[in-house]
Amino acid sequence: MSDTGPANRRHWTRWLTLTGFGLFVLACAGAIQLNSTIIGIAATLPPTPDLATLPVSVAVTDRDGLLLRPFTTGDGRWRLPVDRTAVDPRFIDMLIAYEDRGFADHHGIAWSSMLRAAGQFVGAGGRVVSGGSTLTMQVARLIEGEPTRNVWGKLRQMVHADRLEHDLGKDEIIDLYLTLAPYGGNIEGIRAATLAYFGKEPTRLTTAEAALLVALPQSPEARRPDRDPVAARRSRDMVLDRLVAMGALLEEDAIAAKREPVSSARRDFPMLAAHMAEQAVRAQPEARSVELTIDKRLQDALEHLAAGRARLIDPKVSVAIVVADIASGEVLASVGSAGLLATESAGFVDMTNAIRSPGSTLKPLIYGLAFELGLAHPQSMIEDRPTAFGAYVPVNFDGFNRGTVTIHDALTESLNIPAVVVLDAVGPARLVSRLRRAHAEPRLPVDTAPSLAVGLGGVGITLRDLVSVYAAIGNGGMPIQLHDGIYPAPAAEIAAPVLDPIAAWYVSDILADVPPPLNGSPGRIAYKTGTSYGYRDGWAIGFDGKTVIGVWVGRPDGAPVPGLAGITGAAPILFEAFDRLGNRKAPLPRAPQGAVLASNSELPTPLRRFRHPDEDMVARVAAPEIAFPGDGVDVDLGLAEGAMSSLMVKVRNGVPPFTFFANGAPFGRPEFARQSLWEPDGPGFVTLSVVDAEGRADTVTVFLN
Repeated sequence: MSDTGPANRRHWTRWLTLTGFGLFVLACAGAIQLNSTIIGIAATLPPTPDLATLPVSVAVTDRDGLLLRPFTTGDGRWRLPVDRTAVDPRFIDMLIAYEDRGFADHHGIAWSSMLRAAGQFVGAGGRVVSGGSTLTMQVARLIEGEPTRNVWGKLRQMVHADRLEHDLGKDEIIDLYLTLAPYGGNIEGIRAATLAYFGKEPTRLTTAEAALLVALPQSPEARRPDRDPVAARRSRDMVLDRLVAMGALLEEDAIAAKREPVSSARRDFPMLAAHMAEQAVRAQPEARSVELTIDKRLQDALEHLAAGRARLIDPKVSVAIVVADIASGEVLASVGSAGLLATESAGFVDMTNAIRSPGSTLKPLIYGLAFELGLAHPQSMIEDRPTAFGAYVPVNFDGFNRGTVTIHDALTESLNIPAVVVLDAVGPARLVSRLRRAHAEPRLPVDTAPSLAVGLGGVGITLRDLVSVYAAIGNGGMPIQLHDGIYPAPAAEIAAPVLDPIAAWYVSDILADVPPPLNGSPGRIAYKTGTSYGYRDGWAIGFDGKTVIGVWVGRPDGAPVPGLAGITGAAPILFEAFDRLGNRKAPLPRAPQGAVLASNSELPTPLRRFRHPDEDMVARVAAPEIAFPGDGVDVDLGLAEGAMSSLMVKVRNGVPPFTFFANGAPFGRPEFARQSLWEPDGPGFVTLSVVDAEGRADTVTVFLN
């Protein structure tokens, strides 16, 4: 025994030494091989993404950054830009507690979790039971889009996580997760998920909503609430239970959250200001986000208004609305149609920029030019009678003539003939020039000069252009260039006025007296309606002291709409649009210094009656004719019974002022009035006569009883 003992010890010592050396050699070789493998993996990793350049959905937002309309990425995904500052902190706390409690301390790999996962892997015979992945490793997987349910994938994920931790801070890693995490279908990132499943931004979430969003990325297709609300609820509740067990959530909060139902429908993404949003994306194809001057609340309200009103008129009718701030020119709302997806009314056509006939909406500018040139005053009298301008013979919309009226009444009643008479005096070319000063682009037939037909709608113009014209009138005659954020705001410049301040105020003051539609109150706004030839376009443009709104109603294909008129079709929408302005309402401006506030009789003689600069150009007025009473008729005034009554004598045609006679004795010479009262002293025959300013007369004989 004594001889063999030392020999055995030496034998085992040699074997242990050789075995240790062998293990050391193997370990070194393994380390060298592992290191070589890691280096090989690192060389094939994609570049660490930069959130500023990561492909995301283009987000078109309003003036306050609120989402109007997002667009999918090039590969059809909803992946909206977001960072932790725009996400409810409760969700981030729950995410870290559930997925990676040591996130703040590790460097991409939680070794204790990995050892646990490795032991489970060996115990399960090579089947992955739990991944042990950190949030950083999950971000690595999301960046590469590679499966990780195998050892090689897990090793690559670990190497990538180490790279991310080296290149990025913890906040940036969280931001990448918030942007890339899958939530089912083509939805990626928490912002797209909250919009799709809850219809809101992720800034404020309930405990139940946050728990569901924590659960979904682990198995997004199986847990989608729109596909399997039962599975979605089960996974949400599992997250809640685990957070309670970890001490990260109060049990009573979890119980309350479990009572909250899970929505089984996927919401549509916002699609406000759809036409303008598309234009913005085309204009700025490289932009990740485009901020428009639109007010989301107002835009939403007016889109509902347009859609509802269009349905009441005709399924093929569309409605367009433009709202702008008079002082800045910022477009606050732009409704291009009665609904982007409305097929019958061609909702894809943006009617705010469609070239249409403006009807009577240019009349205010015509009269404004006459005021500016000193040819007229709102109380100047003008003739509304059949008048020919060569082959052009305008007629009033209703086919009737009013005789002598004030320019104020000619505009509030939208009479065609006086407007053309005044346009002939100020010149169609001047009108078109002033439209261009207002940043409008009137379209005339090719190779033609402006004609008198321009004043009644014989020109092409857009709704947006008309809003620009009325904004200038509401701005005291100074032009305002509309802008919406798609292109840089125009630089301030000294521009030629569209009208002088007094003329602009005269126009505004008259338009404030235009009778409102049934749903409107008088005097709230200055506005004008218009109807194009053939009932193809109905217009209503108006402004108060702060905001201008334009409304168009019609068919995008240009087909007539029987019975369509600006006052019945567009004006009610205009007044409802003003009702939706909220605190943006402001009173109309007061009269500027130098404005003449006087009746016709108080005006200087040259302004009492509108006189064409070249009277020979205007057809002569027919001789006066007593319209009532008719020649040879009996008029029952109750005189035979001793009643005291007056006889109203009315005249048509002729040139005012008129002198009225009864049996040769004058009884009235009212200023420019076409009627006068005479008090008879008893029954019997009477001869009535009237003489106009040019000495022409008419006489009738009637019997009074």
